[in-house]
Amino acid sequence: MTERPFVEVNDLRRVFDVSKPWLNRVLEGGEKQYLKAVDGVTFNIAKGETFALVGESGSGKSTVARMVVGLLPPTSGEVTIDGVSMSNAADAAERRRLRRRIQMIFQDPYASLNPRWTVGRIIAEPIRAFSLIEGEKDIAARVGELLSFVGLHPADGAKYPHEFSGGQRQRVAIARALASDAEFIVCDEPTSALDVSVQAQILNLMRDLQDRLGLTYLFISHNLAVVRHMASRIGVMYLGRIVEVSEGRELFTSPKHPYTRMLLDAVPDVGMTGRQRIPVQGEIPNPINPPAGCTFNPRCPLANERCTAEIPPLRSGVACHAVQEGRLAPHIAA
Repeated sequence: MTERPFVEVNDLRRVFDVSKPWLNRVLEGGEKQYLKAVDGVTFNIAKGETFALVGESGSGKSTVARMVVGLLPPTSGEVTIDGVSMSNAADAAERRRLRRRIQMIFQDPYASLNPRWTVGRIIAEPIRAFSLIEGEKDIAARVGELLSFVGLHPADGAKYPHEFSGGQRQRVAIARALASDAEFIVCDEPTSALDVSVQAQILNLMRDLQDRLGLTYLFISHNLAVVRHMASRIGVMYLGRIVEVSEGRELFTSPKHPYTRMLLDAVPDVGMTGRQRIPVQGEIPNPINPPAGCTFNPRCPLANERCTAEIPPLRSGVACHAVQEGRLAPHIAA
């Protein structure tokens, strides 16, 4: 019997009303406008796995992340974590118990930490909120243990966030996520605000913690080098839809979707292989008024009449008419 995925995301959609106020629309003769930020996203994550979502800014990655953890309600679709629906009213009691096991690490560690609280109080807050440990002495001991887990000293608990570097603040944010004994952590661009040398340290720490504690990650990033280091499976997003899903190694050696190939060709050729690269052309279209058919068609060198009329379904891990019709030449890996 196949084990059920720990996280299941099914046909997730999120539409934002971005219309002008009613009176403005009446006076100016305008209509309501809607932004489809996420459009039918489906994926699953096995326990202990890292699944990454990549794509340019504006592709909908962070919106998916916020819906998965419950910070943002979906317009339609469902998120199920360990068999518990995040939206079904019947699962409300189970969902409250599940909250402790879900945490999120944000892009800017300084903005996500209360500057008026000491680091010790910040890390202890989830412990107190979920009544995991009784007694201030035992809570303080657990905070010191968590600080040591992430490479800081227990005495650092007496300091404030502004007394730490960016990398150290992200370590504090990771310790806070672990304080509730979390099992599933959504990482929204957790290293993009850090120096390159510090990024590697934080990524290695996250990998070590995953191996030690059996954590499950949903990893959001636009940096393909980071994703290559972290993820076992990768979903590529473009304008609210997943256009390709693949095993990590396969995505980098045999990308199928033209957009995935563009993203990989934009990565600097550090090895100086001399292989001809095609830089990413154009920009993501206005999501309020997206192109008809495949939304990538204005930027795709293989677009034909069908691409401008029909939305390609996700088949065999790729949503592309050119791939399904055999019009795409094999990719030569760097």
